[in-house]
Amino acid sequence: MTSIAEILQNHFPKIQDSAVVQGIIANGKLETVAEGDYIMDIGSAIKSIPMIVSGMVKVMREDADGNELLLYYLKAGETCAMSLTCCMEGRKSEIRAIAIEDVQMIVLPVQLMEQWMAYRDWRAFVMNTYAKRFEELLETIDSIAFQKMDERLEHYLENKAESTGSQLLGISHQDIAQDLNTSREVVSRLLKQMENHGKLHLGRNKIELHLNNKIKPTKGNVSHG
Repeated sequence: MTSIAEILQNHFPKIQDSAVVQGIIANGKLETVAEGDYIMDIGSAIKSIPMIVSGMVKVMREDADGNELLLYYLKAGETCAMSLTCCMEGRKSEIRAIAIEDVQMIVLPVQLMEQWMAYRDWRAFVMNTYAKRFEELLETIDSIAFQKMDERLEHYLENKAESTGSQLLGISHQDIAQDLNTSREVVSRLLKQMENHGKLHLGRNKIELHLNNKIKPTKGNVSHG
């Protein structure tokens, strides 16, 4: 099994302050979360901070009516800005985090977060996390406020492809509708229009994108189910 020291070198190379590195090795625990399981939920006490080693996590908010809104995805080398904020202020979780793939992560006791802010590398890691999440939240707000649904959908697919590193997305129309807070019928209609324009190819719970050349090509074809 890969040690926490090796994981830090491979996935969090900018954290080099010896006290922080030794603190993570001494206090961190490697945990695996199965696809579909919650890492944290709204209203729950935050007892640990996740540092994602592999897999992907979807982070969402929920309104009073139970409607969910996608905030951002977490992938290897990242942690959750909302979790950091809540734990340092002693608040309960304001987000729901779900593993959309099997996830391996280092979990750290929340008591260490404020203490480690005295160290440059940890402070930079936290501030870079805030900056990245803030930019993504601004993109989400701009998307909702200024873009039509077809533009929001295309932007959503591009972001998901960049996050996964692949043009082949294993996602259903209902999942997309839930993330974009719209109906499945609207998503299906717009996806079909995009397919007719050669921007993607639809399969059973799979979408192969042809939006740009930034994402690595996939092998094989996607067949309709």
